[in-house]
Amino acid sequence: MSNTVTIVGAGLAGSEAALNLASRGISVRLVEMRPAHPTAVHHTGDAAELVCSNSLKSTKPDSAAGLLKAELATLGSPLIAAAKRHAVAAGGALAVDRVLFSQDVTRQVEEHPLIAVERREATDIPSLAAGSDAIVLASGPLTSDALSSSLMALTGRDALAFYDAAAPVVMADSIDFGKVFRQSRYEDAGAGGDYLNAPFTREEYDAFIEQLLAAERVIAKDFETRELFQACQPIEEIARAGRDAPRFGTLKPVGLTDPRTGRRPWAALQLRAEDAHGASYNLVGFQTNLTFPEQRRVFRMIPGLEEAEFARYGVMHRNTFIDAPRLLDRRNRLVTPQADVLGVPVYVAGQLAGTEGYCEAIRSGLHVALAVTADLAGIALPELPTETVFGALLAYATDPATKDYQPMHVNFGLMAPLSPPVRNKRARYQAYADRANEALAGYREALAEAGLLP
Repeated sequence: MSNTVTIVGAGLAGSEAALNLASRGISVRLVEMRPAHPTAVHHTGDAAELVCSNSLKSTKPDSAAGLLKAELATLGSPLIAAAKRHAVAAGGALAVDRVLFSQDVTRQVEEHPLIAVERREATDIPSLAAGSDAIVLASGPLTSDALSSSLMALTGRDALAFYDAAAPVVMADSIDFGKVFRQSRYEDAGAGGDYLNAPFTREEYDAFIEQLLAAERVIAKDFETRELFQACQPIEEIARAGRDAPRFGTLKPVGLTDPRTGRRPWAALQLRAEDAHGASYNLVGFQTNLTFPEQRRVFRMIPGLEEAEFARYGVMHRNTFIDAPRLLDRRNRLVTPQADVLGVPVYVAGQLAGTEGYCEAIRSGLHVALAVTADLAGIALPELPTETVFGALLAYATDPATKDYQPMHVNFGLMAPLSPPVRNKRARYQAYADRANEALAGYREALAEAGLLP
């Protein structure tokens, strides 16, 4: 009789874990509360629905995000394969048609003979242990209050929460193409890049910032820094730090030339295709906490968006995650006395485990699937090298010495220093990549020798 693993949450991490476990002959009970119990930001009951951006970030082989995708592809991730099948143009990034991507993953999950999907809310973790050989919690940043309470009983600590933000999407046919221009950064003007650019004059920028700062927000109080993940700061909070702050971040004009003037604009908003047909565009980096009427009023001050129709307004939502350095081992398994009494191991994957980012969630689900497979079979799980980008992130996130933990993307700042040091930035990143690829090849070989690759 095969083992049975219960997974809570059919998001990126949960779906990746389920498909990997099933491919290894392990039966999966996948519990997903949507659509019977919707969240504030999801629109469907489909698996792996993307709610913030449709971009999975850079594919550059010498970037941390690109190396993470290489890890996923090398280890046979079904979700990264689905992302590539439904990619839309996004320059050097991997962006997807979010509807087709989610439908693809849903089909894989629902049609797999070893995966049983249960559409209900999981509220009590001990009850999930019945008939299970392991439990994987992948309920994501919007974990329900009931499940959060049950998790706190196992951890003995309060889960932390902060607000994450999603950017608006506008319909392509409502954009004034006489004002915006198509160009990726540092391409020749008129070359036809993957991004639309809305250029501001200095006067337009100043007027926009003034109204942005005065606009009504959903949550009235000023946020404290600890409550906001820095990579998802709402645009109005960035402007609150300094009127020119957006011009050196989200609205930076570097590498762009306005064909109408032949010069670099004072500031520029980039828009990225949201779907394969280019019917809608995402306002890149424009996560926001403004009310819907204020978004319509203020964002229509952006040159080219004066008549914009919003396919989706920006939203704020809660992000719940555990104190991973104190609660998880390198397998992402809960290590608390309360969890031990359940009689089955409990693993945590995705954003609930304290990783941040779409591909990080997918990789977390894959990592947990490998760990569960090894533990159930009594096989020694090969150590994930810290020279790989996810290995470095995992080492940081599960290190008890890490204080005041906040969710983190993969990045070269987490990597062990090179020896000897490399001063040139481009050469240094390439050296990180070369070292990571060599470590990944060895890790994959070790997994194959252990019988952990399907």
